[in-house]
Amino acid sequence: MGLLEDKVVLVNGGTQGVGAAVARAAVREGATVAVTGRRPDPGEALIAELAEAGAKAMYVRADLADAQQARGSVARVIEAYGRIDCLVNSAGLTSRGTLLDTTPELFDAHIAINLKGPFFAMQAAVADMLARKAPGTIVNIITSSEHGGQPFLAPYVAAKAGLAGLTRNAAHAHRWDRIRINGLNIGWTATEGEDATQRTFHGAGDDWREQAAQKLPMGKLGRPDEIADFVVLLLSDRSGVVTGSVIDWDQNVLGGLD
Repeated sequence: MGLLEDKVVLVNGGTQGVGAAVARAAVREGATVAVTGRRPDPGEALIAELAEAGAKAMYVRADLADAQQARGSVARVIEAYGRIDCLVNSAGLTSRGTLLDTTPELFDAHIAINLKGPFFAMQAAVADMLARKAPGTIVNIITSSEHGGQPFLAPYVAAKAGLAGLTRNAAHAHRWDRIRINGLNIGWTATEGEDATQRTFHGAGDDWREQAAQKLPMGKLGRPDEIADFVVLLLSDRSGVVTGSVIDWDQNVLGGLD
């Protein structure tokens, strides 16, 4: 049996990058999977790929910046499969802004995607678990930058640091309900979204990954499939009683100095 055999897993922001890798890994471990995203084309393509491999999977079109749609994504999963056992919040906005040049509109956009969406998706998922008196697991994809980050990530850091605090708060609140909630502070990762960010905001060329890798201790960026395996472990019973942990999944050590 796989680590997630017979589990129903919702991956919010699951149509590309880390989220899509989590969906693939969850399917390999026996789960029924739903993914959300704003753009139907990549979502439906991923579901077709998973279905071709024999998985039970569905795509839910949702803008997770909207609290009602975030809650609605959970409702759609429950309507289709009768319950939700595991939730992964992997949607993220990484557009740039400093303390001085961030507009209220940019700040609100970061809060909406990186904090409000996960909050209300968690609210709906936990409500279903409580109604069924069933255990469950949640993993929030955060960022190592939530510890401070670069100056050009001010609104992103503010929102993701909030998500780290929310992860611990919710885990504490529902530990007696056997609902385990953890977070992953991922470091620099080679995803489609990061490629677009590097090109849009930093004028990066086609070799930016190679150049970045040369500056990193392990000689490579993180890979979505590596993160996905870690997420699946946290979702599964193999991670034991761990809850309220925000784990630094990175090759830079917090507090380490050269």
